[in-house]
Amino acid sequence: MSKLLVGIDMGTTALKIAAFDTAGKLLGSATLEYTLYTPQSYFVESDPAVYMDAIEKGFAKLAEKGVPIKDVVALGFSSQSETMFFVDENCKPLRNSISWMDNRAVEQSQRLEKKYGNELCYKHTGQVSWGANWPATKALWVKENEPEVWAKTKKILLIEDFIIYQLTGRYVADCAMLTSTLYWDITTKKYWKLMLDELELTEDYFPEILEPGELVGKILPDMAEKLGLSPDTQICTGAMDNAIGALGVGAYRPGVFSESIGSTLAVCVPTDKVVYDPNQQMPVHYYTMKDTYMMHTFTSGGICMRWFRDKFCQMEKAMAEQLGEDDYNLLTKQAENIPAGSDGLSFLPHLSGSLAPDVNPHATGIFMGITLMHTKGHFIRAIMESLGYLVRRNIDALEAMGLHIDEIRAFGGGSKSPLWNQINADILQRTICVTSSKEAACLGAAILAGYAVGIFDSIEKACDSMVEVIARYEPSSENKAVYDHGYEIYKKMQTDCAQLFEMVNGND
Repeated sequence: MSKLLVGIDMGTTALKIAAFDTAGKLLGSATLEYTLYTPQSYFVESDPAVYMDAIEKGFAKLAEKGVPIKDVVALGFSSQSETMFFVDENCKPLRNSISWMDNRAVEQSQRLEKKYGNELCYKHTGQVSWGANWPATKALWVKENEPEVWAKTKKILLIEDFIIYQLTGRYVADCAMLTSTLYWDITTKKYWKLMLDELELTEDYFPEILEPGELVGKILPDMAEKLGLSPDTQICTGAMDNAIGALGVGAYRPGVFSESIGSTLAVCVPTDKVVYDPNQQMPVHYYTMKDTYMMHTFTSGGICMRWFRDKFCQMEKAMAEQLGEDDYNLLTKQAENIPAGSDGLSFLPHLSGSLAPDVNPHATGIFMGITLMHTKGHFIRAIMESLGYLVRRNIDALEAMGLHIDEIRAFGGGSKSPLWNQINADILQRTICVTSSKEAACLGAAILAGYAVGIFDSIEKACDSMVEVIARYEPSSENKAVYDHGYEIYKKMQTDCAQLFEMVNGND
């Protein structure tokens, strides 16, 4: 019997599932989208049932494609970070899950900042501020605004914790997922007593802490039967999607910068120790390997393009369906005809607030410079360019800390676009490398699962043998001046619109 490894990537708007052999060959994959709810501004939720439903359908799709899922020996997870669940004693959700994109807890965030200061937060959690999107602040919001839910809550879980319980009946969490909760201490790798006291909770309300890529146990027999898996299948911890995606493209060495354009735009730089930013702009996270760390931040990314597609590109979606083509390809073709700099059209991509290095939960998206000459293609290209500027802003902050960036590896949906890769190379004036990893986050999860069950001697050796650079995009000096100018506009929009953001949100 061949040994197969499965990686499950639980993203913001879709679940991806992929099966690999032990040499890293992709045997089959499936993608299932799910719906987010936005009941009011800055509230983002989902039905907890959609995740296990997507996993069940995902395994069914793999089986339909001829993947022998009975040969799966282990599965691991790549998960959207911060999305949280409030459950009762039977792990039954008491409300919708609250997405990482949700920024409802501004009042709680401001109160914690005033009470403790951001410096204390940074020292113990690695996060630069008491952000409204972090789980601890949203837990306080639930405590103060939904007392009936809070009274019944027996466990507060992240998405990986919730799914692992469904599969094994065991409450566990991994350090790489807990790293941005604000109730986990990066210096001790334990729950932070100060925040537990603030929440008036004990450690019993949270899962047992494990390392990324650690064995949890065998799948429950009834769940194995439901999913079509062997009852001997082992379930393993994973890590947050952006970190594990970086692992899936081989970005595990210090100095290797990874950028992911999925629903979020995420950047990661691994380090072998905790490195604090003296300017307190860049957060520190736990990485996918024991006692390793990373400088990492993320914000709205490809979801900006999805928003534009869904709201303004119904014709392209209909044409794509009729032609059997990817609708994003039709959007990209329009952007290809637009010159660098989008003829003066600029976009600020903060559709759900902004995170480090420019933290502002009130930030919104802005198109600026619109004239009668601008077409839909201009707007599409401006969105692409805005995310390149955002990556450049992060690189500037990292290099100000003394972290040298040797190499950039791109993954996620955006990396499949040659145009988008070239735009990023030109904006960053650096080579962009794309690897053979077709499903980087799923592959990273599979690598960790294989390591957890002893198939691989080390994570490093697995990456070196399974990941190959297949394309390089060299920067064009021809576009340097226009993009340098566009970057200055981007930064000025960010700073000069801060007061407007407050006014739009009724806080001024």
